[in-house]
Amino acid sequence: MALRDAAAQGHSVVGATAYVTLEPCSHHGRTGPCCDALIAAGIKKVVATNLDPNPLVAGQGFARLRAAGVEVELLDPTDPLAIASRELNIGFFSRMIRKTPWVRMKVAASLDGTTALDNGASQWITSPQARADGHAWRARSCAILTGIGTVLADKPRLDVRLVDTPRQPHLVVVDSGLQTPLDAPFFIAGRAVFIYSAAQNDAKQAALEAVGAKVIYLPGHDAQGQPTGKVDLAAMLKDLGQREINELHVEAGFKLNGSLVREGLVDEFVVYLAPKLLGQGAGMFNIGPLTELAQGVALDFQSTEMVGPDLRIVARVQGRDAF
Repeated sequence: MALRDAAAQGHSVVGATAYVTLEPCSHHGRTGPCCDALIAAGIKKVVATNLDPNPLVAGQGFARLRAAGVEVELLDPTDPLAIASRELNIGFFSRMIRKTPWVRMKVAASLDGTTALDNGASQWITSPQARADGHAWRARSCAILTGIGTVLADKPRLDVRLVDTPRQPHLVVVDSGLQTPLDAPFFIAGRAVFIYSAAQNDAKQAALEAVGAKVIYLPGHDAQGQPTGKVDLAAMLKDLGQREINELHVEAGFKLNGSLVREGLVDEFVVYLAPKLLGQGAGMFNIGPLTELAQGVALDFQSTEMVGPDLRIVARVQGRDAF
């Protein structure tokens, strides 16, 4: 696209230097090999911030550039620009290296950590500005994950409406008993919906797939090998990685949130705290009770920022750096 844009504006790129955040690819995927396009355009030098972790590339792009006489400069992995580039592509690096998506959990709560009142009321705890900001995080993801409890209680669309987006993220529903209604509002034309179940129900599966869902049966088992009646969440992430999901955005209730946190499957949290106290109600995650402080999940704050009247905190599980 950069080469086409330069040509459209009448600029020659012969002898120019191309700066890229990732090694130019050397294989045919959704597009042709980028290294071949650079060579054909007469680029003299390529400066790249990172080696492509994709085993289909992994140095082959650089090798083809050098073989064609193009100078290649690769930044050191500790260079701030290399680190920033990995942050830009964090989901891609996650999928290529770990074979699972980068999992980001969004939570909106009062200052005392309440996400819903005892009667279930939760709309709206945070401000319109925070909700729009949350949609921007939805928009950058490949898929949005929720649980059947949220689907039944809130009847959400879980799409991007409050910011401009060129496409809608896919939707993933953890639905152990295949209770998803056939008229759920999130069935949108052209949108992929993946429903993960622990219970086989051929008739319901056929009905859901008739309205556009893909049902995947992934039952979990305990340490003794006995069925838990729940979806195997770790296996679900591996399956989503195989489906080329890079960033998975979680918006679920405290039960599914807690399960994901307890199993160590969440990489990052985006938490909006409203300047209000709501007292007893649903919390952010059901992960306790713990018996020792050391059992808690240690986080590193990435940023804190005011969004309208609310405070947005981005925190990452310790050790989950951008590879």
